Amino acid sequence: MKKQIVCKNAPPAVGPYSQATLTNGMLFISGQLPLDVRTGEMAVGIAAQTRQILENIKAIVTEAGGSMDNVVRCGVFLQDMNDFAEMNEVYKEFFNDPPPARTTVEVCRLPKDAPIEIDAFAII
Repeated sequence: MKKQIVCKNAPPAVGPYSQATLTNGMLFISGQLPLDVRTGEMAVGIAAQTRQILENIKAIVTEAGGSMDNVVRCGVFLQDMNDFAEMNEVYKEFFNDPPPARTTVEVCRLPKDAPIEIDAFAII
């Protein structure tokens, strides 16, 4: 059975999708933008944006009953691959060893013209 996860400590879904769904112990987290849930504003700079996104993911994983240690895969979407090294510096702060598997790709455009979006998959 599929359960919708709704976390008030992360930005709400802005379309016909869930922040996350949990089924059979698998948590699928939709792509998160660098939005502050309190203000709705986008963080400025790739380091702050990466941090905000990962805080949002952390809140969703926590709401589902897990922690960042439960995250086994992430997808990172960057508008500019030149931001890769700076994103990585912040990204590694959120995960213990072994870190999750990951794909990072450069894309031409993201919702709200965000420069970065990250999705995640966790086993709870």
